Amino acid sequence: MDNSGFAKAFNDAVDICSLRFFAPIPAVWRIKRSLNIGSEKKLKESIKIIDDFAFEIIKSKAKLEQYDRIYPDWRNQDLLSRFMAKTSSEIEFDDEAKKRKFLRDIIISFILAGKDSTSTALTWFFWLINGHPDSDRLILNEVTTLDPTFTYDDLKSLNYLHAALSESLRLFPPVPINSRLTVSDDVWPDGTHVSKGWFADYSAYAMGRMEKVWGPDCREFKPERWLHGGDGVFKPSDPFKFPAFHCGPRMCLGKDMAFVQMKTIVVALMREFEIIAVDGGATAEKMMDPPYTLSLLLKMRGGFLVRLKKRGFNPN
Repeated sequence: MDNSGFAKAFNDAVDICSLRFFAPIPAVWRIKRSLNIGSEKKLKESIKIIDDFAFEIIKSKAKLEQYDRIYPDWRNQDLLSRFMAKTSSEIEFDDEAKKRKFLRDIIISFILAGKDSTSTALTWFFWLINGHPDSDRLILNEVTTLDPTFTYDDLKSLNYLHAALSESLRLFPPVPINSRLTVSDDVWPDGTHVSKGWFADYSAYAMGRMEKVWGPDCREFKPERWLHGGDGVFKPSDPFKFPAFHCGPRMCLGKDMAFVQMKTIVVALMREFEIIAVDGGATAEKMMDPPYTLSLLLKMRGGFLVRLKKRGFNPN
């Protein structure tokens, strides 16, 4: 991103918010916030930078919206422009400031959902296939069959790659733990009672390693578990069994877009380079104790160090 100040502020804000969840005494960060000191002061400063960045985007989009009205044949069709058009025509706000804050929240949601989650997923994917050369070879065979000007339908045909990405997400979901706050007393289908104000958490990371959900080989990287019988066609899993993108009414709206992005990046990189993990990738021993660091996202501890080797052939 050309605005490195925003990128740093965004990362700082996410990290500080994550630390709140893991604070043994929540009163400590609340005192810091009331006194405007330490990490809470830094969070406030970071949020100011994020807000300024978001409001500048809204301002620029508003100018384009005026251009659309003057030249109706030229339409701006990105997601934010569509939201702005929707809010202008269908949602009423008390004043312009509330409308801008609503749009700011939309922008931040877009960035939070897509900025680090996709890169985190791809980090673990490349680490996993480095430790599983057979899978690496099968993916390479698939991506090198594509035409250089591949289309969306071409990406959909990459069944083994889709299976490998799904298997990577099963083992290393970018958001390892999800939390919900109960708004009223309730009883779940299994009889569990939850009271108003309780937190209800579930771990997609833990679910991906449960034998009763995925079988005795649940800790192993096996893309084949996602392929149908002998025809090798990708077979989706029950989203309540594989909640990397949530499930039910909370299903992630960007799921298909995320797979398109990840496939496009994998194709572009693997056709040109051999990606070699400095640590050797996901060996059986490392899979038992993966090098992750826990925050809002399941990032790799110390980052993913690689060597890039230019492939010595033209796949087409």
